[in-house]
Amino acid sequence: MRENGNKAFLLNYQIMKVLITNIGVLAGVGHEGKRCLKGEEMLKLNTIEHAFLYVENGRIVDYGPRVDKPQIGCDVLVVDAEGGAVLPSFCDSHTHVVYAGSREGEFVDKIRGLSYAEIAKRGGGILNSADRLHELSEEELYKQAMQRVDEVIKKGTGAMEIKSGYGLTLEDELKMLRVIHRIKQTAPIKVVANFLGAHAVGRAYTGRQSEYVDHIINDMLPAVAKEHLADFIDVFCDEGFFTPDETRRLLQAGTKYGLRGKIHGEELAVSGGVEVAVECNALSVDHLEAMDNRDIELLKNSETIPTALPGTSFFLNMPFAPGRKMIEAGLPLAIASDYNPGSTPSGDMKFAVSLACIKMRLMPAEAINATTLNSACAMGISEEYGSITKGKVANFYITDPIPSIDFIPYAYTTPIIRRIFLKGEEYKG
Repeated sequence: MRENGNKAFLLNYQIMKVLITNIGVLAGVGHEGKRCLKGEEMLKLNTIEHAFLYVENGRIVDYGPRVDKPQIGCDVLVVDAEGGAVLPSFCDSHTHVVYAGSREGEFVDKIRGLSYAEIAKRGGGILNSADRLHELSEEELYKQAMQRVDEVIKKGTGAMEIKSGYGLTLEDELKMLRVIHRIKQTAPIKVVANFLGAHAVGRAYTGRQSEYVDHIINDMLPAVAKEHLADFIDVFCDEGFFTPDETRRLLQAGTKYGLRGKIHGEELAVSGGVEVAVECNALSVDHLEAMDNRDIELLKNSETIPTALPGTSFFLNMPFAPGRKMIEAGLPLAIASDYNPGSTPSGDMKFAVSLACIKMRLMPAEAINATTLNSACAMGISEEYGSITKGKVANFYITDPIPSIDFIPYAYTTPIIRRIFLKGEEYKG
């Protein structure tokens, strides 16, 4: 079957076999058996020039130099990449895309000189989003979130973690998680859910933080587990938010319900978040803008993936996580967007790659590996996603013809994605 066949026939025929030909560069190939890439391994993007890619039933079956492409039958859809590059879809391991409306007023406050912490103390930030979310219906939340999901898919994202944390009451956290569950069921990309009831202290518990922690453990967690709404539990362990001891309690409580821990840590100060993450075998510890050399040492020989969020540093005009240091120390750095209404209103992972190169001094190959295989690992799905590997889910995108892979972060605002494939099927949006 060819692309120029009868369009009506194509729409009514479920394509199970796809051959991508005339690929200028196929990147992110191999890495068989690799959970993630560490240190110097991150420089190995693995590319094949003048390549093909063959997919059956939504899985990658074969790839290689164009001269080795397989013989095909009439039941195969042939897609001409027209000399463009093919890369694995981005995996965004840290987003908050379920939220109610924007917060551009706080953006103006930041321009006037207020810090993130000062805005939060004035009732803005996370609590502002919680107030707005409380007023919105589950249906409207879903509609808004799906618009954002569509937006990031068109920018090359094929898997994402979505966190709760703008509810901060039992009812509203469940509302958020039900929306995330619905997105899981209806969106074409892979979605994992993270319960972040400990994003801030709910207004009803102002001045009673320890009671709010008890509320999460005794009331929220059992309800979340009963409905099977989350894959992970997360805590904002930082100055002015939750302490290391509270974080430890929350992660240990989550473990009893089969929820592995993740941590927001070391964003505003050296907070002890990395230490708790390693101690509790958290899957990832995210932000790390304020981490120190001791934190880097703690992460060595652990299974916790350090995850940088360069979009946050850019938008808040704060220091960037020391990505270069982490890689030179042999760590498996991941990079995610932190898409949220307050500190990073962008899910553009291509821009995150550029920021990682420009501001964190990563090489292009390192930044791309950090946003694909390593970020897949940071949400526990790297066996299925994050690279062009035989047997993995066929999530990838085709670019316009580009001079080299390095052009991707170099041309930091140039739209280069021509076509998107999720589970082996082209996404039309």
